Amino acid sequence: MNLNLEGKSALVCGSTQGIGKAIAEELAHLGASVTLVARNISKLQEVKARLSTAHKQVHQYLQADFSNPAELKSKIEEYLKENASPEILVNNTGGPAGGQIIDEPYAKFMDTMTAHLECNHLLAQALVPGMKEKAFGRIINIISTSVYVPIPGLGVSNTVRGAVASWAKTLSLELGQFGITVNNVLPGFTDTVRLEGIVKSKAEKTGKTEEEVITAMKMETPARRFGRAEEAAAAAAFLASPAAAYVNGVSIPVDGGRTGCI
Repeated sequence: MNLNLEGKSALVCGSTQGIGKAIAEELAHLGASVTLVARNISKLQEVKARLSTAHKQVHQYLQADFSNPAELKSKIEEYLKENASPEILVNNTGGPAGGQIIDEPYAKFMDTMTAHLECNHLLAQALVPGMKEKAFGRIINIISTSVYVPIPGLGVSNTVRGAVASWAKTLSLELGQFGITVNNVLPGFTDTVRLEGIVKSKAEKTGKTEEEVITAMKMETPARRFGRAEEAAAAAAFLASPAAAYVNGVSIPVDGGRTGCI
């Protein structure tokens, strides 16, 4: 199976922690040159310094805030003036705080839509022309299992994640003829900072201890454990590879079997 990414470059968003960081590390391990994208410069520098260069890659980073799409657009345009367009785009952005959907202000939906859908779209628009020229492209969106089954207490996230999945499916229909695939990875309960926040919020709202919340969440999963960031990253790396050339327009749960549908 051809997983070799030597000579390829990747732009990985949200790559200073959690799943995004694990994806950047895995793509570098497979030979890709990686451009990290996040807000915190010190963390960007730290992660960049630790990426594998065993294949003589040159890694970079781009500081950007996904709450400001105009700034992101400007920065990616400047980046492309000095660098070849990456063949691999990993869209990954932290989700909004939880809450009952009926109680959420409209502005929260719009802010989340901006960070997820609008920024995904402008990055795709910027990178797809280069992918077409090379007849090779991979757009991988890190979303959530809520694409299939809404998660109680995450109303805004459920809504926006579904919109991103529909955007991705439509894009896959348009770009497949150019050797470009568009797929989604849907992490379940994964041991990250994001999950820690969800656990804490559930504990506060239910009056249970965090340990009780964690136990209940693990019991919802056939694997009876939380996932590791590296496990979601492995799925993303496969989708980025030549081996996945005929996998297009799909959403793959990496959730230990938790999602309750076929």
